[in-house]
Amino acid sequence: MSAANSPYNVPGVIAVTGCDGSGKSTLTASLLEQLSREQKIEFVYLGQSSGRIGEWIQELPIIGGPFGRYLLKKSDRVHDKPSTPPGNITALVIYLLSRWRLFKFKRMLRKAKRGTLIVADRFPQAEVPGFRFDGPQLAKTEGGNRWVALLRRHEQQLYQWMAGYLPALLIRLNVDINTAHQRKPDHQLESLRQKLEVIPTLAFNGAPILDIDGRKPAQEVLQISLDAITEQVFGLDTHTSPSV
Repeated sequence: MSAANSPYNVPGVIAVTGCDGSGKSTLTASLLEQLSREQKIEFVYLGQSSGRIGEWIQELPIIGGPFGRYLLKKSDRVHDKPSTPPGNITALVIYLLSRWRLFKFKRMLRKAKRGTLIVADRFPQAEVPGFRFDGPQLAKTEGGNRWVALLRRHEQQLYQWMAGYLPALLIRLNVDINTAHQRKPDHQLESLRQKLEVIPTLAFNGAPILDIDGRKPAQEVLQISLDAITEQVFGLDTHTSPSV
């Protein structure tokens, strides 16, 4: 696979990003409800989906359950100890998670090119490493043998390729740490803090970005999003045309 040489706009893809607790799930659900009244639309989750890989590993006979939990725990530690070289199996699990994200991304592209409007939760980027920011995870690590280095290089290429495709509109919801933690009290405070520091700085390879204060009432966030979609995605003037 070769990385896209220049950004390619994908009509009909609306991505929603932001820290946990910013209101992504609420907004995507509302967009699906509103936009589905007029046309065919589908929801796509572009996160790492570690649960799917974990389910597959845990279904293996005898060693599946304990081994799957062990591997996913090892891969999660890369978030906290990136300077520790990952082992061969840990690196492979991380790489498989990225391959699964690529599979979902390609499937999304095919549907979008056939005319289906897509609402995506999250969107991959190649600017900052780390699954927490929807970037390449192995790029956070240092050292390792040739096998690990090979997987690291290939994973980076996967994200560079995906980042070459730009959504028609990327909606970024921004909140403060107190709001995020209040909405997601089960999430680690440090993880939320890192996301709040990094995600607002991402350029997503020049994609059109709409920044919204996620602390606003849900209905207001929805209307701001619909107005932007009407103009950016459908090419209509909200001042002369009714909202979607």
